[in-house]
Amino acid sequence: MNTSRGWIPWFLTGLAVWALCLAQMLMAQTTTMPSTQRYGSGLVDIPVASVLSHMVITGTYSGFFMDLGRTIEVDRSGNETGFGGPIDDFYQDASFALGLFDRVEIGATLQSFNDPASGGNMWGFFGRAQLLRPQGQGLGLALGGRYVTAPDFGDGLAYQPTRLGIPDKRFHKSYTGFKDVDTNLSLYGVATVHIQGFDQDMLPDHDITFTGGYGTGMFKDGDELEFYRSVDSEGWFFGSAVHIGMGDSSLLTLMGEYNGFDVNLGAQFDIAGIRIGAQYLAVNYAEPSGGHYSEYWKPKFGVLGSVAISPVDKRLFSRPSLMERLAPDTLVLPAPPPDTVRVEVAPPLPEGSLVRLCLSTGETVQVRLTPQGDTLIGPDRVPMRALQPVLSFAGTYAGGVPWFVRGDPIAFEDRMYEKMVGESPVDCGQIMRVGQHVGIGLFTMRNADRPFETLYVAVRPGVWQTYFYRQEETVGD
Repeated sequence: MNTSRGWIPWFLTGLAVWALCLAQMLMAQTTTMPSTQRYGSGLVDIPVASVLSHMVITGTYSGFFMDLGRTIEVDRSGNETGFGGPIDDFYQDASFALGLFDRVEIGATLQSFNDPASGGNMWGFFGRAQLLRPQGQGLGLALGGRYVTAPDFGDGLAYQPTRLGIPDKRFHKSYTGFKDVDTNLSLYGVATVHIQGFDQDMLPDHDITFTGGYGTGMFKDGDELEFYRSVDSEGWFFGSAVHIGMGDSSLLTLMGEYNGFDVNLGAQFDIAGIRIGAQYLAVNYAEPSGGHYSEYWKPKFGVLGSVAISPVDKRLFSRPSLMERLAPDTLVLPAPPPDTVRVEVAPPLPEGSLVRLCLSTGETVQVRLTPQGDTLIGPDRVPMRALQPVLSFAGTYAGGVPWFVRGDPIAFEDRMYEKMVGESPVDCGQIMRVGQHVGIGLFTMRNADRPFETLYVAVRPGVWQTYFYRQEETVGD
């Protein structure tokens, strides 16, 4: 009996429950990840803790060139009987993946499409649920799995899928003197750290990610077979990537990884959702002198083409992005008047009441308001309308945003908050920022405890809107 198949319904049920509990779509805050060779978002072959954004679909075609030289022949019992002729071929894979609710990614893969004598068809599906997502920089955690059907050569033996995605008559489910090999189902846990790159004028905007995890199946099984590995993997995998912004809608990712068996290097260029990539696989092996170890112990060159689309987005193609870069919180004041040798009596300054405005950045600025409603800036009390559009207050405000004008509720930390009637000022010293909603900062009182009962949104400088928790309805219900 294949005990691994018993995990499949439980795994699918877990993904479904997770999706239902997080039915409210949330905005992703992390770097756009590239496409793996055949299993959705990730590096070259290992997964990451990120998932595709809600309703984003990726379709990927990949392959690698492999010159095996002379290959070994085996009989029905798996015994080596001699060497066959050379194999020089291009092995292909196709897959698609779908993001749901910014928390789940599912997909399917086709890895072999052959007649029974060559291993038959190999296909599979995969999924990953994000348990923890960083807000900007930070740590992400996810659990996932891959299931691939076993090749069938029609000789009555039970074979298993290999990590290269190709049928191999030597890779049996059971070996005399070894434990069973079971790579149909690969379960894993993975963590990814997101770090914003160095802020230097000479460097383009870039993010750095570090990924590590542990898995079963393809990440571990087969490590006792001499022809399949050179070191004992133990199931651990890790990798890192540098994501470089090449414009408003282009991203270059340079990556390296260890998938439990091989060290792989890769580069992928995402141009407004169209992705092209190249990989140098198994660079930890030197060129073998020949024999039947060549396919696993030999560096290989791979290529990839992928497209990311978003049917719910009017632009159709899903454009890549880096972590959000917040503009510096600054207030530009007029320059002091130039020095002069003329002595004149300055005209009286305009009258105005001294007030403090709380900005959406959480900082307070001091201005004067005249009885006519003018806002006076700086020591010369210059009307602000005379300085616009050169001068404006720092921060982002909800005043003209469509969702605020419509009076839509705010979803935050699995709660719904309703817009109250009326606007009012707040004291910046009494509030703190706790998150954001569609690019607008969310604040609450500094002494408030989670879960929060009240949220504040900056409408315009010095004017705030209050939102209260609506107890009878929660996110995901």
